[in-house]
Amino acid sequence: MAEFKKLNGRPKLKDGRRVKKLDIRFTQEEYDIILAIEKELGISKTELLRMRALNDSGKILLNSGELIRSIDRIGAEMGRAGNNINQLAKHANTMKLAGSLQPHVAVQFNTLLNDYISIQRLLETSLRKIIQLMGK
Repeated sequence: MAEFKKLNGRPKLKDGRRVKKLDIRFTQEEYDIILAIEKELGISKTELLRMRALNDSGKILLNSGELIRSIDRIGAEMGRAGNNINQLAKHANTMKLAGSLQPHVAVQFNTLLNDYISIQRLLETSLRKIIQLMGK
């Protein structure tokens, strides 16, 4: 007789069966907060509480929607800063052609541009770290 393979059901646990149960009580406000977090993160209350209690392998809980909105706002702000830099560079080139660009203005512009580039690189590094953490 051929063996019957189970196609559906709960996945096998890595570390054995969960046989212990905790009974926990919350106020209505606390429970509403847990429901809101459950909805935001898309995980069950049980998994949420387990992760919070055990800090499950360094996982970080985050609201991915809010993270995406924040990254979008940062990107828009970086775009506006880039436009401003282009406008300043165009103005400086116009002034240079007219012979009215003072050397200290060019030096200050280059200093500020270098600061901007450093901040942009730091932001890129931070975003890469966030993406790596989300992949875990």
